Amino acid sequence: MDVDLSKIKKIFFIGIGGIGISAIARMMYLEGKDVSGSDMSENELTTELKVLGIKIIIGQGFDLIPSDVDLIVYTIAIPHYDPKLFEQVKNSKISYRSYPEMLGIVTKDKYTIAVAGTHGKTTTTAMIAKILIDAGLDPSVIVGSLLNPSTDSGQEKSNLIVGKSDYFVVEACEYERSFLNIKPKILVITNIEADHLDYYKDLNDIKNAFDQLSLQSEKVIADYTKYLEKVPKLLVPGEHNRMNAAAAYVVAKVLNIEDAIIQKSLSEFSGTWRRLEKKGTTSNGTIIYDDYAHHPTEIKASLQALRELYPSFAEATEGKPKKKLTVVFQPHLYSRTKALFKEFSESWNGADEIVLLPIYFAREEKDESISSGKLAEAICAEGEKAIAFTDFELAEEYLKGKTFGNNDVFVTMGAGEAYKIADKVFKLI
Repeated sequence: MDVDLSKIKKIFFIGIGGIGISAIARMMYLEGKDVSGSDMSENELTTELKVLGIKIIIGQGFDLIPSDVDLIVYTIAIPHYDPKLFEQVKNSKISYRSYPEMLGIVTKDKYTIAVAGTHGKTTTTAMIAKILIDAGLDPSVIVGSLLNPSTDSGQEKSNLIVGKSDYFVVEACEYERSFLNIKPKILVITNIEADHLDYYKDLNDIKNAFDQLSLQSEKVIADYTKYLEKVPKLLVPGEHNRMNAAAAYVVAKVLNIEDAIIQKSLSEFSGTWRRLEKKGTTSNGTIIYDDYAHHPTEIKASLQALRELYPSFAEATEGKPKKKLTVVFQPHLYSRTKALFKEFSESWNGADEIVLLPIYFAREEKDESISSGKLAEAICAEGEKAIAFTDFELAEEYLKGKTFGNNDVFVTMGAGEAYKIADKVFKLI
């Protein structure tokens, strides 16, 4: 049963620092509701919410929730992380909804354009958002990253844009069939691969979920490769980004946006937070990137894109600086690493050295049968240079002992906390 948001005055968010749920919290705050929340740690998103004036408690427990709230919104990780808390929420007299359910509620009466797929969701969502903004269509947007100011029409970095039209562009996550809470006018499917195998049985089970989403969508865009030749030269590198741009192009054509506007908008798109994001250059010339890639296909795409910009010493491309590429990678989830172990071991063509951090296990219990050390051994067996560390501190000491200069590109990669390594090892300018 839907929640009547017009009657809701006070909302508490559990896991408010999550990339999606924080956007809903921000939206509710901007609509004039009394918003507060909790999370286990601070991050860039909680900091931004605090600046707005939202009260955030670091910690977790039912006793942190004010007794007079009208609605509790929780991240879908809570039933896994803290089943006791989830039972307390369910047994309380307070209405409660998950983040995916809230996404369905806020988009219910909108012209929803949803982007789903195993890879490319965030960038494609951001590209579509930029085209609609540049065309003057004034959309609302929720994306699983932070949009660059150039993307969101001059605003500060944010995962939310609140527009005045009925257009609502959203990133639609397949985990636990979350995306089935929305009913899009236009659905973009970027691609479908085996992932989230801690939840799905196999690839067919994943395809069935996408089929179900397609059936509850008015128009489905899944074949857009023929539009690659209309895609302009992009600021963001890689064949995968050209594919993302082609998908965004098709959506824009469905909405009858002028071709000149589409071309200009895509040619100016500068990327999003943690999607092959250039963080800076050190005082001695080392170029630093951060990337969210955490699936073998994504790793390959990111390495291909980096080598498009920075050829290796073995390549004879003229006019581009030849670079040594060091990647610090943190595997995300025991289940994903285990299920796609062979694929992960074969994903590193283009990297000169791979430094592996301990597996980021997030919602899972520790699995002793899999480790970054075992993955490093498998990567070395494929002929690549890889080394694994049991904690961040040891990895930091190892990297601080190496010499990096103007012939180096240093990339932190993964959906966890690998990005913190660059701040510890280098002083960016």
